[in-house]
Amino acid sequence: MPSMRVTTDTWPRRAAQEPLLLLLLRSSLMKSASLQALNPNRAMAAMGRSVRVVLDSSVLLEPSGVTAEEEEVVVALRPGAEALLRRLRYSNLRVAICHPEGLPTNESGFLEKTAKLYSFGYMPLTSPSGSNLLNELMLEWSGTNFCFYVTSGVHEGLLSELQNHNWEVIAMGNEDVIKNSGVIHISMLQELLITLATSIKKEIGNSSAFVVGYVMKQSREEDFAKAIFVHSVTDYYRGAFPIYPSKNDLIFVPLSFELPLASQLQEVDLVLHKITDEIINIDPNSSISFPKGISFSPGMSEIIRFVEEHCDFCVIDPFKNIYPLLDRIQIQEILIRLEGLSAEGRPKLRAPCFLKIESFCGSELQKQLAEAKLSFPLIVKPQVACGVADAHNMALIFKIEEFSNLSVPLPAILQEYIDHGSKIFKFYAIGDKIFHAIKNSMPNASHLKSSSGGKPLTFNSLKTLPVATKEQLLQNEVQDSKLLDINLVEEAAKLLKELLGLTIFGFDVVVQESSGDHVIVDLNYLPSFKEVPDNVAMPAFWDAIKQSYESRKQMTQT
Repeated sequence: MPSMRVTTDTWPRRAAQEPLLLLLLRSSLMKSASLQALNPNRAMAAMGRSVRVVLDSSVLLEPSGVTAEEEEVVVALRPGAEALLRRLRYSNLRVAICHPEGLPTNESGFLEKTAKLYSFGYMPLTSPSGSNLLNELMLEWSGTNFCFYVTSGVHEGLLSELQNHNWEVIAMGNEDVIKNSGVIHISMLQELLITLATSIKKEIGNSSAFVVGYVMKQSREEDFAKAIFVHSVTDYYRGAFPIYPSKNDLIFVPLSFELPLASQLQEVDLVLHKITDEIINIDPNSSISFPKGISFSPGMSEIIRFVEEHCDFCVIDPFKNIYPLLDRIQIQEILIRLEGLSAEGRPKLRAPCFLKIESFCGSELQKQLAEAKLSFPLIVKPQVACGVADAHNMALIFKIEEFSNLSVPLPAILQEYIDHGSKIFKFYAIGDKIFHAIKNSMPNASHLKSSSGGKPLTFNSLKTLPVATKEQLLQNEVQDSKLLDINLVEEAAKLLKELLGLTIFGFDVVVQESSGDHVIVDLNYLPSFKEVPDNVAMPAFWDAIKQSYESRKQMTQT
């Protein structure tokens, strides 16, 4: 969030002059922001009431600092506020930002822009008059919603009125609140989401509601949750991680490594994780004995220790079930076990032919290639499949001389390159449901060789994967629906689920043009399955998590 420089009074002085909670919500909301905050398209869960969260400016704005020469104040969000607002945007809660009457124009403008950026309501406050502290809007909300007011200042009179009308007040960093007042205290802004989650679960009073703590990097979290803009008017949230309960009573909250993890883990019922996002380093020579040789972040290491000490605690999925997918050799060995599904009259289902190598300079390399039934061109991949920066650095080589000075990390695997008509079939197993999508892929080898300039074609499979051009796709003239034996691959997905013991995973299939072989070329844990329509993907995702949790809890109790 960019900062704005303004000339005005300092924040601490304003806070001392005017108790923020004595200010009331103005009924005239700004039209555009209020329409977004009250979006009727947001799903209603079984709780039957929506949840409103009103964030006072005192918890969002960084206390101002004044420069000696220019008497200027930097208006900016306090640390942690940007991450909070981003997550609240996709939380399925109805959120508004408010501020006191008389706030300097530049500061109110900053808050208004912030509210618009995150699709929140924007609510200037006005001073109360007479003996009635609550206006009609606040009374209406308290009768039909579960309401939170989040502030860093609390006034006893308004506090009493709010509580009489069933408002929950959350006070951050305020030591002056009357003891046993019923106010929920937090010390840091990072505590707010888990406080909201546990409070909502308590309000539901439903034993079937579960709080899911999740751990993954920001970009992956946004893939699961971020907005898609439709017709440039209506904003639609994918919303995989709602704090407002999903239709099957799941409440999602991110686990923060800035807070004590033990207390957070005691508040959640299970943890959904992408453990590979928290890998710092992997010793490739330890791959057969993972997790030995893997260095995790301090936060992830603490979660692993907690789970080891609490054997009945549920994680999706167990760490030991994921470790094989960090090693491309182990992945190959898993895929080879699927070849028994092939039968007469059906395409052959198989893994790619491959060879592990420790060096690109061995004199026996040509002989090893022949023994492994490998011929050029070949894809060279690091043995470590994920979790480190260079795990996706690969090369396509067309002759043995191109191995010299190759930059792909060792140890590596050499894998046959399969001409597949530039189409790849991405399969996703989400619980008991299986989905697939068709995507454009790398062109056939002849096209790649002609553009390689006699050198290895190096690429990062996540960023710079060479994809067929429109002209190359037209040349292939492939009918996608006729390429694939869906039933065969779905059988493979079910067997993989048994072999892996995973709740959610994905794999890629290509169909060899010359033989019709169905070749599984990649296997991964907890993909974001963005290609699957959200109206079917999200319910399947939530059902898979809940069913996995209930199944694992039942196993620990028997």
